[in-house]
Amino acid sequence: MKCEMVGIIPTMNSKQIIKQLEADGWYLARVKGSHHQFKNPNRPGLVTVKHPDSDIPAGTLNSIKKQAGWK
Repeated sequence: MKCEMVGIIPTMNSKQIIKQLEADGWYLARVKGSHHQFKNPNRPGLVTVKHPDSDIPAGTLNSIKKQAGWK
């Protein structure tokens, strides 16, 4: 019997995303409530991450990746 996991998207929490952003050169620019906004001196725009958040939904994670220029 063969078991395949189709359509499973790995989830990430806000701590993991923030760690990756900081490793990529992003720094915390401002905080408004639970939303942390990061800025990179070499890229335009901001990346907003809700923190703390245990699991970021797949669509939100994709949006964060696009904002950071990872996609």
